[in-house]
Amino acid sequence: MVFVVWIGFFVFVLMMVVIDLGVFPRKRHSISIQESLAWTGVWVVLALVFNIFVFYLYDYNWFGWTDIPSHDLSGRAAAVQFFAAFLLEKSLSVDNIFIIAMVFAYFRIPLSEQHRVLFWGILGAVALRGVMIASGVALIEWSDWVAYLLGGLLIVSAAKMLVIRHDNLRPDKNIAVRLARRRWPVTNELYGNRFFVNEVGLRAATPLFLTLLLVGTSNVIFAIDSIPAVFSVTRDPFLIFTSNIFAVLGLRSLYFAVAGMMHKFRFLKMSLVFLLAFAGVQMMLSVHYAIPGFVSLAIICGILGVGILASAFSAPLDTAKLVSPLVDDLEELLFLTYREARRVVILVVGMTVVLLGILMLALPAPGMLTIIIGLTILALEFAWARKWLKSVRTMADRVQDRVRRAFDSGEKKEEK
Repeated sequence: MVFVVWIGFFVFVLMMVVIDLGVFPRKRHSISIQESLAWTGVWVVLALVFNIFVFYLYDYNWFGWTDIPSHDLSGRAAAVQFFAAFLLEKSLSVDNIFIIAMVFAYFRIPLSEQHRVLFWGILGAVALRGVMIASGVALIEWSDWVAYLLGGLLIVSAAKMLVIRHDNLRPDKNIAVRLARRRWPVTNELYGNRFFVNEVGLRAATPLFLTLLLVGTSNVIFAIDSIPAVFSVTRDPFLIFTSNIFAVLGLRSLYFAVAGMMHKFRFLKMSLVFLLAFAGVQMMLSVHYAIPGFVSLAIICGILGVGILASAFSAPLDTAKLVSPLVDDLEELLFLTYREARRVVILVVGMTVVLLGILMLALPAPGMLTIIIGLTILALEFAWARKWLKSVRTMADRVQDRVRRAFDSGEKKEEK
């Protein structure tokens, strides 16, 4: 009966793909941010509803699901791992959205034609991920050293994301584009949403087809980073595949929602760097010690929360000053690097101390004092942290006054 779950999932996904990518956008039009946000919300809600199904599937052994040795998780653990994997995959896809936006800008693809490229690119990504996930599960079960290899790959990817910029797009260097140019002549102009046209009796590719190839190869490179990261959260093939599919199928709507607002997420990329690094360390540790699912989920949420809050309270990023680490103007680079590195270090250290203090509130430890120390560190650089610190100190003074008054009143009663 296990196959019923898989068939039902594929039927559900196919139905949603037809609705999301095939029925509503049948008329060529520029998809608005409101429409994109609505569909992004739909995919998130569907993932959460499916997570409830995952809980009952594992906890109540629906369809004999937990009779299979690889499905030995409790419902609670399975739900936590699914949500952590979905959140991790969704977060890392933001970097892929940035690449896709640059590809569209390079070829000057109008918004009304971008949907067709994303449609086929996402369908190709779904098939590719199924193959990669099956191969990854088999390799990890074959030998433990694969976990070290994948963990090292994630740490290297984090380092590359930190120091290498993505704005030096070179389509002619892409192997898929080079092969396509050898096979077909390429037109200079777009022909609506067509990938191929007939010119002077010859079949020619359009720039839209080259865009599709670049988006497809971008999905491949992105999957090489994101799938090992999800393996660090869970080893259950069903949870890995389903969380990936929900995250990837929502990529189209997420792209139209955030592609034009990437400059506002100033520190989000730094959060993605820490996410990849954490996933790499977790993958290597998994051979000897498995980090609990709730702890892993809390760390992922904490890292993302830091990036989003820091972006929300910081000045907009001046994209004109974004330079590569390997440029001639070293003086400007060193100045920018020092200034931004100082802010990043203070941000990471301060938020780490604050998160540690929040966790300590449930323990017999000075949690509030630790939070104040963390906010003090953040206040060295961020105005929003100074406001929080002032509020926390005011609240602490009020609590101290109440305790003191209660203690004084108790002493007076004893004297009487």
